[in-house]
Amino acid sequence: MAMLSGIAKRLVDAGVLPATDASSLLDQASKDNKSFVQTAVSSGKVKGIHAALAASQEFGLPVIDLAAFNPEHMKSDLVKDGLIEKNHAIPLFKRGNKLYIAQSDPANLRAVDEFKFATGMTIDQVVVEEDKLVQAIDRLSSGGSMDMKDFADSDLDGEGGGDEGGDPEDAPIVKFVNKMLLDAIKMGASDLHFEPYEKRYRVRFRIDGVLQEVSSPPVNMTGKISARLKVMCKMDISERRVPQDGRIKLKISQSKAIDFRVNTCPTLFGEKIVLRILDPSSAKLGIDALGYEEEQKERYLKALAQPQGMILVTGPTGSGKTVSLYTGLNILNTEDKNISTAEDPVEINLEGINQVNVNAKVGLDFSAALKSFLRQDPDIIMVGEIRDLDTANIAIKAAQTGHLVLSTLHTNSAPETLTRLANMGVPPFNIATSVSLIIAQRLARRLCSNCKRPAKIPKEVLIKEGFTEEILNGATLFEPVGCDACKGGGYKGRVGIYEVVRITEAMARVIMEGGNSIEIADVARKEGFNDLRVSGLMKVAQGVTSLEEANRVTTD
Repeated sequence: MAMLSGIAKRLVDAGVLPATDASSLLDQASKDNKSFVQTAVSSGKVKGIHAALAASQEFGLPVIDLAAFNPEHMKSDLVKDGLIEKNHAIPLFKRGNKLYIAQSDPANLRAVDEFKFATGMTIDQVVVEEDKLVQAIDRLSSGGSMDMKDFADSDLDGEGGGDEGGDPEDAPIVKFVNKMLLDAIKMGASDLHFEPYEKRYRVRFRIDGVLQEVSSPPVNMTGKISARLKVMCKMDISERRVPQDGRIKLKISQSKAIDFRVNTCPTLFGEKIVLRILDPSSAKLGIDALGYEEEQKERYLKALAQPQGMILVTGPTGSGKTVSLYTGLNILNTEDKNISTAEDPVEINLEGINQVNVNAKVGLDFSAALKSFLRQDPDIIMVGEIRDLDTANIAIKAAQTGHLVLSTLHTNSAPETLTRLANMGVPPFNIATSVSLIIAQRLARRLCSNCKRPAKIPKEVLIKEGFTEEILNGATLFEPVGCDACKGGGYKGRVGIYEVVRITEAMARVIMEGGNSIEIADVARKEGFNDLRVSGLMKVAQGVTSLEEANRVTTD
């Protein structure tokens, strides 16, 4: 048995590879005159990312996502000399007289010597995934490129335009940032997190509500990545001590653009930057695409058709409240309606609606915007969030005097929304006579239709979870598996789970008597309104999501 050391030993110590397999792979690599990493990854026993992380730890080198770079501009002479294929390494970029080469196994010092001799430059090594390195070498050796054509067809700007100029040696940073933005859209992400730490830098996307690491560029790129994003947002790149806000506009085509809302926050090791993707098309999906049950949809549409009253949407951050509100506004957005919104900030731009960004620094808060709206002959008013008694009182007054008002609150359920207003100081009579509909919601991940499989769950367990014969009704429950279509996660896309409660006479009576959220919930149940838990179990019975996912989003 071969003596284990280096990358092989690290993989064994990490539990990624059995010692016997590592030993046999070392022997095989020696026979084939290849590196251990090449042999291990090509055998399928080790994933490229695991080998790269082990190599990074062993040699103290950064791991780079090779797909983020385009070495095409450097390949001509080096490919002709056969250095890339011979040494199983790719030149990535240069800084002055220093050339950075990508290797899956940095123990190959012959590559360092040969690139140094061929270019006359100082060589620095970075680690990349073996499988991506093989693909890249194949493309370059066949005269192809690194598949960066997306950037030629896309135009990225900050508000009012972007600066694509600057030092030519910053091109890899520009390419990397552009690629992250485009990849986030292709992968259906809602947020991008650029995060600096003491010894590493990572980029994560929030996909279907869950954060996933997608890249780990070298930590010495921290300042340049931050500066690039801040230039695109028209932020002050010299100010690193305080948070800043900005926007980036990405033109996908002549007719479609997507905005990114950007926020920077100073941390111990640099600025963390988070981008929220604001896709205007999400407001035009239509109410049928959001996941409402038929009777819930009808309640929402009836409330939207009323000339006055208040519709409140509630739920935690990231639960889809904005999309629900904008879907309603899109239905109401006709030529004969005057619609005004006050938001912090405006997330989706809709033509035909007068949208206002509140700005507390100049005295334009929600209540000030509402007072102004009421002097502008409105039909429909949308308030981004009711945060205080002053805003709540003005919104309720508007709802009682011939206006339809839509807004949000941060509560967990519809009954709690009513008691929250009372706790703010709104008189119970005003709550009962102005609020017409409350929508509490969550977003659950959809099971991948390509790979989901029936779940074997004992009936007694289902009963304990809250299922009734009426909900089950002979239904087949499913569980996630994972395939190429869902990138191994078992889920693809999200669906809304809703509690849609109309304020009935019985409920209004409980509110005016000062009833608490438990008493209001009892009345809602008797009136036939499903709570979030029941709605979640119905989505499970319909095969839309799994019981595990329903528990995650509907169990407090």
